[in-house]
Amino acid sequence: MNKSKKLDMTHGPLLGKLIFFTVPIILSGVLQLLFNAADVIVVGRFAGEASLAAVGSTSALINLMTNLFIGMSVGANVCAAQFYGAGQFKDVKRTVHTSTAFSLICGVLLIFIGLFLARPILEIMGSPEDVIDLAALYVRLYFLAMPAIMLYNFLASILRAAGDTTHPLAFLTVAGIVNVILNLILVIIFKMGVAGVAIATVTSNYISCAMLVAFFMKQEEALKLELNKVGIDKKILNRIIRIGLPAGIQGTVFSLSNVVIQSAINSFGTAVIAGSSAAASIEGFVYVSMNSVSQTCVTFVGQNFGAGDEKRVRKVVFECLGIVTVLGVVLGNLAYIFAEPLLGIYTDSKAAIVAGTLRLFWVCCPYFLCGIMDTLTGGLRGLGRSTVPMIVSLLGACVTRLIWIATYFQFHKTEGVLFFSYPGSWLLTLSVHSICLVVVYRDWVRRKASEVRI
Repeated sequence: MNKSKKLDMTHGPLLGKLIFFTVPIILSGVLQLLFNAADVIVVGRFAGEASLAAVGSTSALINLMTNLFIGMSVGANVCAAQFYGAGQFKDVKRTVHTSTAFSLICGVLLIFIGLFLARPILEIMGSPEDVIDLAALYVRLYFLAMPAIMLYNFLASILRAAGDTTHPLAFLTVAGIVNVILNLILVIIFKMGVAGVAIATVTSNYISCAMLVAFFMKQEEALKLELNKVGIDKKILNRIIRIGLPAGIQGTVFSLSNVVIQSAINSFGTAVIAGSSAAASIEGFVYVSMNSVSQTCVTFVGQNFGAGDEKRVRKVVFECLGIVTVLGVVLGNLAYIFAEPLLGIYTDSKAAIVAGTLRLFWVCCPYFLCGIMDTLTGGLRGLGRSTVPMIVSLLGACVTRLIWIATYFQFHKTEGVLFFSYPGSWLLTLSVHSICLVVVYRDWVRRKASEVRI
């Protein structure tokens, strides 16, 4: 019987465990991105520039429509991690069954949101006439996978809270291979274009979800999923929502600002849309690497917060900040240095490659700032504070970008000026996050010391 490979996060040397825990998350994130990257590459090579622009330009829209719900999985992760750290295994089990029910409800709701709102939002975004029909088709088909995507994210977050990051990686590897094979068959052989890559992505998501559900059903004790016990525990759901909803709102508003930026990109024409879409796909691989450190920070801080070990919590945050800075600097600059051959994988349009290279310079080179920002957010969420980073991020990053686009960009409408809104907003936001984390941590330590004296 397969059992979860749990990692002891509350005792022993830390740095090696942080790296060991993070690497499978990075690889899992890369495989998830390969679902979309395979779509973009195949349509770019075999279905034309318009199809590439259609698939690539939907990322901001898809994130806008899903991040609120996916953000809820952060709540499940923090709850499960804190329960594990405190040794409350019955509550872990209740978290598993509540998360299963809640994620499926969210997934079904998202199917209808995608079907009815895809084209209206694309019209608001100013998608060109030669792109919008294909983009709407891709989004509508993609959203048929939402129940599987939601359930996978919630269950995988609980598995991470228990210290297991290797099994989700194995399941995604199988699904990723299926996705690539189906892409090639449906697009090259059956000439299905955008519809083909969407169908391949939907199929692969259901495969990875089915494997993860089967794995949970074979577990023992806290992680065992029993279908007859799937349902909503109001106390657990309230806790998940209290932590996860601010994270979801933050992700949604971030996506909204990205939709505004995508709308500005759309004004530069199809070649720039295609180049920016390809560059965004490359950026995604750097981002998931850094965001994986943030997920590690959430889980390790959550478990050690549950165990009441303030010194280890502080050490987790500092070591995660070191890891994410190195990752961001190295990977971000490598993406820019090798911009031309990397972009050439997606398209052979010289104009698109030039546009993509410019975006990589402004976004990828300073990307480590985004990693630091996310890791500080992870520390705050692990301490159970999700509203604080939401407010700071909304004001520091999202509002700043919108103001930049509405003011300075209107007088200097160049791609470089537009893309500068990313690093500028990251720097501002991480500065405030660092202050908030220090304040929250010290408040927890003071309250803990007062309880001991009493």
